Amino acid sequence: MSHLFLSLGNQPFISLDWQVVAQLLNTLILFLILKKILFVKVKEFIDARQTEVDKMYADADTAMAEAERLKNVYSESIAGARDEAQRIVTDARRSAQDQADAILAEARAEAAVLREKAEADIVSEKKKAVNEIKDEISDIAILIAEKVVEKEITPADHEKLIAQFIDRVGE
Repeated sequence: MSHLFLSLGNQPFISLDWQVVAQLLNTLILFLILKKILFVKVKEFIDARQTEVDKMYADADTAMAEAERLKNVYSESIAGARDEAQRIVTDARRSAQDQADAILAEARAEAAVLREKAEADIVSEKKKAVNEIKDEISDIAILIAEKVVEKEITPADHEKLIAQFIDRVGE
């Protein structure tokens, strides 16, 4: 073994072992070679993996944003559908109420027309009945006049003629 001694005066200050220096030098050379060959590839692999992970995070963020957007669109669509359904129901109710009102108004108008016609028929029938009664009264009056002309009427005959008149009016 060879040792190198540095001395300060008569005592050695540092003693160097050349094997240790050679090992240090070999380690340094090995480190530089590994750095040049292996560390560059490892660094490239780590950088590629980091890029891939960053891309995954970016894709996940994009997917989350898209999911949130779709959720908002879906919520708006559901709210719009509910509003549309409510509007349709309201329109249907309004339409049904309008139809019911129209049918009721038409029925009232028809009832009024029928009532007016019935009243007109009643008035007409009443006039007809009155005219028939007048005709019968005239016929009876003529008959009474004929009988009066034929004979003189006594109070009993007069009562009898009135009774016959009333009986005929009843028919």
